[in-house]
Amino acid sequence: MGVAAVPGSGKTEVLSALAAQIVSGQLLDDQEVLVVTLVNSAVDNFAERIRRFLREEYRLLAGVGYRVRTLHGLSHDIVRERPSLVGVADDFAIADERESNSILEDAVQSQLRLRHGLLQVYIEPELGEGQVAYVKRKPWPELLRDVASAFIRRAKDRRWPPETLASWLSARGAEWPLAHFCIEVYADYQRSLAYRGKVDFDDLVRLAITALRIDGDYLQRLQHLWPYILEDEAQDSSELQQELLAMLAGPDGNWIRVGDTNQAVFQTFTTADPSLLRGFLDSPGVQTVEMSESGRSGQPIFQAANYLVDWTVSQHPLQAARSAFRRQHIQPTEPDDPQPNPPRDECQVHFHPRGLSPEAEVRMVVASLADWLPEHMQDTVAILVPDNNRGFKFAKALRDAGLECLELLNSSSPTRQTAHVLASICQHLADPGDQRNLVTAFEAWLEQQETEGVDLSGAGRRLAARLRSCRHTEDYLWPRLGVEWLQSQESLDDLELSLLSLFRTRARHWHEAVSLPIDQLILTVAQDLFMEAADLARAYHFAVVLRDLADANPEWRLGELARELRVVARNQRRFVGISAEDTGFDASRHRGRVVVATMHRAKGLEWDRVHLTSVNNYGFPSGGELDSYRGEPWFIRDDLNVVEEALGQLEALRREDVEYSEGKSSLRAREDYVRERLRLFYVGITRAKKELIVTWNTGRREAEPLQPALAFTQLRTYLEQCELSDEGEAEVA
Repeated sequence: MGVAAVPGSGKTEVLSALAAQIVSGQLLDDQEVLVVTLVNSAVDNFAERIRRFLREEYRLLAGVGYRVRTLHGLSHDIVRERPSLVGVADDFAIADERESNSILEDAVQSQLRLRHGLLQVYIEPELGEGQVAYVKRKPWPELLRDVASAFIRRAKDRRWPPETLASWLSARGAEWPLAHFCIEVYADYQRSLAYRGKVDFDDLVRLAITALRIDGDYLQRLQHLWPYILEDEAQDSSELQQELLAMLAGPDGNWIRVGDTNQAVFQTFTTADPSLLRGFLDSPGVQTVEMSESGRSGQPIFQAANYLVDWTVSQHPLQAARSAFRRQHIQPTEPDDPQPNPPRDECQVHFHPRGLSPEAEVRMVVASLADWLPEHMQDTVAILVPDNNRGFKFAKALRDAGLECLELLNSSSPTRQTAHVLASICQHLADPGDQRNLVTAFEAWLEQQETEGVDLSGAGRRLAARLRSCRHTEDYLWPRLGVEWLQSQESLDDLELSLLSLFRTRARHWHEAVSLPIDQLILTVAQDLFMEAADLARAYHFAVVLRDLADANPEWRLGELARELRVVARNQRRFVGISAEDTGFDASRHRGRVVVATMHRAKGLEWDRVHLTSVNNYGFPSGGELDSYRGEPWFIRDDLNVVEEALGQLEALRREDVEYSEGKSSLRAREDYVRERLRLFYVGITRAKKELIVTWNTGRREAEPLQPALAFTQLRTYLEQCELSDEGEAEVA
């Protein structure tokens, strides 16, 4: 069965009720219902709901007769039982995001040293010498890491090992530098994983399928164990994941796939393919059910979402974009439904007519919330942003205005700040002779100092300038007899002298502890830096994570471990276990607080009031001539999307009748991106229960201001044209 469920239709509750009903009377003693979902937080949510139904509806013992797993968790269960089938050790481990990224980065850097000319193939020829030097130093290695990551994930989803790809490339005789580079990185990456006795998350599904193909008896045993498979968020499955569940269901099993292809927003970042669920829903022999009623939003909001679907499917000027949605309307619930829609008179939709500067958009939204919150402390509210960096600006402005906020971003501001301070100290300890590291460590330490009634910022700037003049850091920290840099500094007032003396004392303490294991060193530094329990708790978490990294990478020195902290401080990676996403998020527990979240992170959540921001033609392009596209860096020639070009070369390797033509993959990527961003806009709209406020900004370049997204303009026009009447379709604030 395929179930197409609109936002807020209650699919999690329905699947949980169904699982409990099956457990109550349709299983043998040695069987289970298998529930498969997308993320770890949803596992706990499903398990709790099933327990509640079993306890309250059937008076049964909870915890028996069902298993809830993510697809990767399920794959791990399968491989863990029979690791020898797929050639991995009995004690194999999984490389998490941090470790796999670190291994990949090392492999990319190693290949970059061997392939100096790769950049010249793709760089914009008009760049100046200074720009080229900058690109080589930072953006180009970072881009290649993304290229290699996407290439490896796609290859693993196709079950193509690096040795096979290398032989195909040799047989083609093609000069495809990206494919050459990525295959070599792929091979290095797999060798590094094997050396550590580990597999990554993308290996798990592939290995699980291999195990079941090798041992037919094992497959039959699992098919008997799980006669009912309930799959949630099926629109985000990849080809490989779909194949695994199809094998487990078998030709005679019960496989229910629930999802909403209109909310498929992860295709750009993963190997997810929403067309797979669409194809399943239309397959002969599959019973298709529409869950179209939703009590989440008021009528003005869900009618705006319905219009977006209708306009896209029938009128979008980019023909390829018209397949972004499956035409399915959100319908209101019946009057006696346990989840009634919010009353019309409590609902409003407002599309702000004018473009604002990015700073003005932040000020306007924060000012609006400052007026709204005092009378709505029992309501939930969120600001949804297109990316994490934009979210940081809103979070800072909210705190500056005295408004309590919670961040659902890659990492929260407190986490980034704690990581920044610890990274700055560790970087200094890793290279104590570096003058810049000394200054950075001093500034980070000073940020944690509190002196009642005294502003330390001015003194901090002056003292940082003084430290930059210290040619030899040991003359300040560990002076020899007769060489005392601090005493030689003239015109220091008492406060400045006290600060430099106190920092030196602290730094000496850290130097003496530098031979300790990394977790003990972090805790030693943290005790000298932080007073708040929350800061100490985050430092403890970092200490545990860094200890695990040090154990997994015995060749790493303090500098490499400090770099991991710096990555978190720059928000380039999330530390698992710190964010609310890891344990689930319940908006109702944060009434009166403003939640700042990316639109992707907001999927599956809902708030009474939602501010949807930055809806311009950069974040939401439509295929127009003035639109810009993420994934096409300024330093790459001909607007190429290098990630997609590498994937295009990968797909062309398999079949000799498929020719790779430069630029075609980039154009297809634009079309995919337009479709995905339309769906992301739909997701943002349908997070709102009562109030939806949508704004757009003109970007940072005054000479080339951005325009409102085409979908924004169409929706605003539609709402303006709706006449208010007893049967009116929408209400315009």
